[in-house]
Amino acid sequence: MEATKSSSSSSATPASQAHFLDYWRIIRIRKTVIIAVWLLVVLTTVAVTLVLKPAYRSTVVISVDKDTKDVDPLLRQQVQQSFDPYFLATEFEKIQSKAVLYPVIEKFNLQKKWAARYSDNQDLTEQDTFNILLRNLDVRQSRNTSLIEIRVLDEDKNEAADLANAIADSYKGLRSKNREDMSKKGIDVLNDELGKQTVVVSNLQARVDDMRVTLGIAESADTSMPTYQASLEREKLSTLANQLEMAKGEYVFYNTKLVELKKLDRQSLRKAVLTVVVGEQILPDRLNELSAVEQKLAQLKQDYGPDNPDVKRAEAWRLQVEKQVEDRLDGILTGLSDNVKALKARVDALEQEVTEGRNIVAAEASKARQYYETKRDLETQQKIRDALMLRARQEQVDAKIPTTSSVEVLDKAEPGLRPVRPNIPLNVALGIVVGLVMGVGLAFFIEYLDTSVKTIDDVERALGAAVIGVIPQNVGLLINEGPDSPHAEAYRVLRTNVLFARKDPNENTITVVSGGAGEGKSTTIFNLATVFAQNGQRVLLIDSDLRRPSLHKFLNLSNATGLTNYLLKQSTLEEVIQTTKLPTLDFLPSGKLPSSSLGLLNSARMQEFIKDVKARYDFVFFDSPPIMGVSDASILASEVDLAVLVVQYRKYPQAINLRAKQMVEKVGGNLLGVVLNNINISQDSYYYYYSGYYYDYYSRSDKDDSEKGKSNGAAVRPGSVASNVGELKGKY
Repeated sequence: MEATKSSSSSSATPASQAHFLDYWRIIRIRKTVIIAVWLLVVLTTVAVTLVLKPAYRSTVVISVDKDTKDVDPLLRQQVQQSFDPYFLATEFEKIQSKAVLYPVIEKFNLQKKWAARYSDNQDLTEQDTFNILLRNLDVRQSRNTSLIEIRVLDEDKNEAADLANAIADSYKGLRSKNREDMSKKGIDVLNDELGKQTVVVSNLQARVDDMRVTLGIAESADTSMPTYQASLEREKLSTLANQLEMAKGEYVFYNTKLVELKKLDRQSLRKAVLTVVVGEQILPDRLNELSAVEQKLAQLKQDYGPDNPDVKRAEAWRLQVEKQVEDRLDGILTGLSDNVKALKARVDALEQEVTEGRNIVAAEASKARQYYETKRDLETQQKIRDALMLRARQEQVDAKIPTTSSVEVLDKAEPGLRPVRPNIPLNVALGIVVGLVMGVGLAFFIEYLDTSVKTIDDVERALGAAVIGVIPQNVGLLINEGPDSPHAEAYRVLRTNVLFARKDPNENTITVVSGGAGEGKSTTIFNLATVFAQNGQRVLLIDSDLRRPSLHKFLNLSNATGLTNYLLKQSTLEEVIQTTKLPTLDFLPSGKLPSSSLGLLNSARMQEFIKDVKARYDFVFFDSPPIMGVSDASILASEVDLAVLVVQYRKYPQAINLRAKQMVEKVGGNLLGVVLNNINISQDSYYYYYSGYYYDYYSRSDKDDSEKGKSNGAAVRPGSVASNVGELKGKY
């Protein structure tokens, strides 16, 4: 559980950022690849440079402008040429076109001349020769100017100059010829169109004359407009139309009033009719008279009775006047109705006259319309003919005006003094730079593809386990080298980390496992057991690798009897355990190899054996086969107290190491940490500060102790076995 918590916390550590020293470390480690690639590129560059034939370059400088006239063209001002950003780029393409280069090829007979040089005397086509010339041609803009440089590269310096000058002359001739051809073609087209237009105008003129005679159409001398537009018929039609409009308005007015009056009662009609009939005098008089009679009759009725003679006379008079009013109203309505009928008749008559007049005018217009349409067409075609005639004459005069040459050769090409290719210093310098870049790039690419363990951060990030030891390269057996070996300090650091990392002081059985073969697992456990024994603890080293035992070879001991004999109950523990030249270190070899070791390591006797040696010794170390190959290591990891994973520097992919850690944890093993093995301290500066410092420190201490020993006798050196034993006894 605690190991799981530790691994989870370690796996949460964020990935470290790459530092400059990491890049420098990669360069130092991969320096062989970098140097090899660099030498290969440099030597190849030098060889190719020396093989290339020398080539010379000649340059002709020309000035190119748009075509302009020496004087202004006829009837127009010469337009100032505006800046064209694509003009020079267009001329570059023209200079490199077949129209310019083919005449140069024919002039110097380059097809035959270059056949021996480029195709081993085999015939070259014109296209092949053009491609070769184009490959050796460079057209560019002169710096900060509008001038054009034509550069030709050739093995013959005189030929290079001749070709450059010939290309400039060919381009200049092409520009002049194109300008003349365009002007001539333009004049020919204008003259051809002018002739066609003259024929069209002549045909239309004859047709207009025939139509005028046939139709009898007369034209005014000053305006050439038809006289029918001012004829009496049109004036009469206009007058009749005006009269018709007036008659229609009067008819509509009186007819509307008549309809409205007929809808009124007699009393309302008396008042309304006066607003319609203008100048009526009789009806107002009769109405005034009727009003007076009615007033008098009303007064008499107040003084007398209805049978009074004066009342009767007044009543008779009122009736007579009222009858006169009604008769007059009827007369007015009858007259108004007659007037409306008369107006309607007049409107009808005027409409008939207007229709007849319009028919007459339409007949005259139809008669002359075709003539005037033909005449307008004639005038249009005459204008087109005149414009063509003017433009053709203008172009003929402009063609005779001298034109300033738009292409001017400023600097003729001359033979080069020295070859420009190959540029040996430049090529070698580029080879050095490119080789170095390619070498470094390949080194980093290989490093990128390499997924093996490279740094402590890689281990802790990928495996989620702490690194408890870093073992340098070319480590020997400490039992032979003694406690003063420069490699012993790395294992003393590992021993100290093991002691501090374990949670329970009673955990004293340890196995060392690895993901693959050849990672230094046996050497690590042997030297670790030696360091513990040198520190004064009672240590038992057991070779439990029943597949390929090797620890007995380190000690030069027999492997005839050992762990397998004890587990098979063939021998006792005292019979199989052997002593070494270290009094505190005992060794138990693997013994005779059985056909299958699975049942032995997983047996109850093996578990009893572990309990027995755990009680007898301070520390018991078990060697094991690679955990990825067989199940022995997994069984041992589940039976002992602690397991240490050995990972060899830059050997196996990280996935194998991760799988080995997972297998230990899967069987319930307590993974204490990871040991990085086979580190080149002198080459990899990353690890120098982790382990190399101790070598320098203790080397100087050895010298100081030897000098002090001459004068002070055998003093105890700090960091020696005796010192470490005393230190650990005080802590544990």
